[in-house]
Amino acid sequence: MKDIHFVGKINVEIFKVITEDIQTDEVIITEERIAHIANGHPDAARKYLGYLREIVENPCYIVEANKPYSALILNPFSNGEELFKTVLRLKTSYDDPDFKNSIITFMNINEKEWKRVLKNKKVLYKRE
Repeated sequence: MKDIHFVGKINVEIFKVITEDIQTDEVIITEERIAHIANGHPDAARKYLGYLREIVENPCYIVEANKPYSALILNPFSNGEELFKTVLRLKTSYDDPDFKNSIITFMNINEKEWKRVLKNKKVLYKRE
């Protein structure tokens, strides 16, 4: 479908910290989600959407999210100068068979927010 864009593939073994029931390694983003990101976080959309593949394929941190089967991914770039928070919804056996793992939102965050998330949320995975 033309309103769905392939982002990349997750390492299922890493994301099993969220659920063992991951049905695919493929990650997509829809036009609707891109529009959501562009409306809520225009700088992130314009400058950084190109980082999504790297974020899902090589997460720095996976943190417990507020929704089931969802991962909050934190990644720094540019020697830690650029910090990103991404929410990835994982496809499970409970979902429509045509669904894929999907980017829900993505934003550039400041160091204060980065530290707050790491302090107040449960860190499930940290890249070595």
